[in-house]
Amino acid sequence: MSVTGARAWAGREDSSFTYAALLILAAVDAAGYSVIAPVTTAIAAATGAGPATIGVLVASFPLGIMLGFVVASAWVGRGRTHAVLLLSLAVLAVGTAGFLLGSTLGSYFAARLVMGLGSGGLWIGITFTTLERWPGQEYLCMSRIFAAYSVGGLLGPLLGALGGVPAPFAAYLLAVIACGALVVAMPRARQPGRFATDRSVLWRPGFWVASAGVLFAYLSLGLVEGVLPLHFASALSQGRIGVLLAAMSLFVAAASVLAARVRPRHALTLAVAAVVAGIALVGAASVVPLWVGGLAVAGFGIGAATTGSAGVLLEAVPTERIVTAMMVWSQIGIAGYLVGPLTGGVVAQTLGYEALGGVALAAGLAVFGVWMAGKRARSAT
Repeated sequence: MSVTGARAWAGREDSSFTYAALLILAAVDAAGYSVIAPVTTAIAAATGAGPATIGVLVASFPLGIMLGFVVASAWVGRGRTHAVLLLSLAVLAVGTAGFLLGSTLGSYFAARLVMGLGSGGLWIGITFTTLERWPGQEYLCMSRIFAAYSVGGLLGPLLGALGGVPAPFAAYLLAVIACGALVVAMPRARQPGRFATDRSVLWRPGFWVASAGVLFAYLSLGLVEGVLPLHFASALSQGRIGVLLAAMSLFVAAASVLAARVRPRHALTLAVAAVVAGIALVGAASVVPLWVGGLAVAGFGIGAATTGSAGVLLEAVPTERIVTAMMVWSQIGIAGYLVGPLTGGVVAQTLGYEALGGVALAAGLAVFGVWMAGKRARSAT
């Protein structure tokens, strides 16, 4: 083999290892989102917390994520994606350890906030490493990253099904430590990506639509993971709730990949209809078979909404100018994961779980409102 051929082969090997590592990191990061879902029943039983308080606890994680986005975005703008991955995993490990060392509601709030800070940085690191290594293939590669996140959404509830509070987070901590070793072994990019900040792209109609779509996707996920487990507890144990949410993640993963085969805006339209129908069915039903069917439909919609909104963003903003847009888009999405449990917890406690379909419907109508506003803005220009 020639020297040139050997270098090309080594480059392909490095690329394959890096991509596999990023998929694993994405899955473990997502597991940190959903590991708490089945555990909320144990926390509620131990502390006497109701749906509203549990909703706030779940929402503290996305609050930390939003802070992590800001810090990590400053680093990736200087080409420090590898350092962002390592530091974010370290912070995530510290937050996870808080669930092993603490036993009060206050300690759980602090630990969940720190976990969110690390998770936010990890998402930015994974995203910009992907954009850096595979220019021209961003939409396809990111759809697979979203699918890996969905698989992690399956892993998290399974860890939560271990029972109690410390055991699920101890298992998750081991996974985070393993990811740290994986990042250390990851080859560095030969030419670090050059990503610039550009606030002007935030005024593009496509950015508005992408932001509304990701807000809807994560708000819906927050409703499912932050509120509905207490609804399921009327008929299911903690372990079975974990299995139920893990099964939904299979539909999220499948939709994340399939959505990349259609135009992003078409994927977003189908997603809104599926999520609203699925959450309405789950909230109104009181039997397990209907919960299974409703979560399958909602999960498919959540996956399609995430990939579709990312596609709209990549269509609207050039990759080399996407730092600001990606940070704000990500923050808006996680704001949905924060608002979902907060709003859903209050609505469920005052009006009942059957009213959660109305929350999803209102969010879906907002997506189409932003879409129409964007159309009018494009027509005006």
